[in-house]
Amino acid sequence: MTSHPYTNLPERSFWRSAVAERGPLDIADLWTPKWPIDQDAPVITAGSCFAGHIGRALLEEGMHWYDAEPPPPGLTLEQQSARGYRRFSFRTGNIYTAAALRQWIAWALGSRMPPGEIWEEGERFYDPYRPTVEPEGFASPGELLRSREVTLAALRNALTEAEVFVFTLGLTEAWHDTTRDTVLPMCPGTVRGSFDADRHVLRNHTTSQVHEDLTQALAMARHINPGLRTVLTVSPVPLTATATGRHALVATTFSKSVLRAAAGQLADEDDRVDYFPSYEIVTGLPELPAFPASSDDREPPNTSGTPSSAGRRGFFEANLRTVRPEGVAFVMGHFFRALRGEPARPPHTPPQPLTVGREDQSCDDALLDYYAPSPVPPAR
Repeated sequence: MTSHPYTNLPERSFWRSAVAERGPLDIADLWTPKWPIDQDAPVITAGSCFAGHIGRALLEEGMHWYDAEPPPPGLTLEQQSARGYRRFSFRTGNIYTAAALRQWIAWALGSRMPPGEIWEEGERFYDPYRPTVEPEGFASPGELLRSREVTLAALRNALTEAEVFVFTLGLTEAWHDTTRDTVLPMCPGTVRGSFDADRHVLRNHTTSQVHEDLTQALAMARHINPGLRTVLTVSPVPLTATATGRHALVATTFSKSVLRAAAGQLADEDDRVDYFPSYEIVTGLPELPAFPASSDDREPPNTSGTPSSAGRRGFFEANLRTVRPEGVAFVMGHFFRALRGEPARPPHTPPQPLTVGREDQSCDDALLDYYAPSPVPPAR
């Protein structure tokens, strides 16, 4: 037989042996880390709401998740969560886009100055760039700006001290303030603030734009920490809503495809950047068994005559958006086993949920579902 590049490839290189002939929970070897991450290496995390699971999973694994902005004493766990503490390594709230990451790092390192704009509602004040980190708002503009400076200092410290930065990309759609040349985390008027069509413009970032923003963001970070390594992931959580005029399914596919392509390209180009396939693990596997319903997985009775979603849920809750705890455990299991160089999980062993929260509780964009119209019953 003539020798060629496909002659001696491993099983994982072929769809039949790697996917089709395996149970969906038994698919393995999805990630080969470029470099080890020591148990005590400081790891920082940020990004979309799915990234909020990663820090907690690192702690449960006994690794060093670096929390650069711990909560002040006296807050209950519920109050800490509501104010955005211990979700990421700093209290920026969700950073959904590469452009927003670039903006936050530029502010933290002083290459750009954050705008002084403040949103006022009644007698409370809100940060346009962290509209949900203080649900009841700040008591004064000065308190707001001081709080933002604490977060910028924490981000600067985190980038300086970290050995590894895990960043989860979530969206390509971003609202830009054309007056101040900034990227906003949410469309003004949906959570806080007021929408101005002459000022607030939606931009759907392309692969080249995402790649450029990531490249520049990491270049700034490496200016203060030349040894910083980065693991990029793409959130498997679909868009709650799209303002592009496209169907939500089409818009989600576009967004995730762009993010996946940009992250993969940068990982191929840069030895200090790796890509971990959390998106593929959750969404790309063959049909999964329906897991038992969790306590708040309440699906209404099916009276429409259309098929129930129960059989196609897999790692998602009934809303087909929130990743179930078993899904998070499955993703992080792949991550940790690959780092340890361990073989795959024993065949047919279901993933055990980690003690993690549910990301829709911390997904700012999940609030957009409030604006969705009521479903129209199908014609009979």
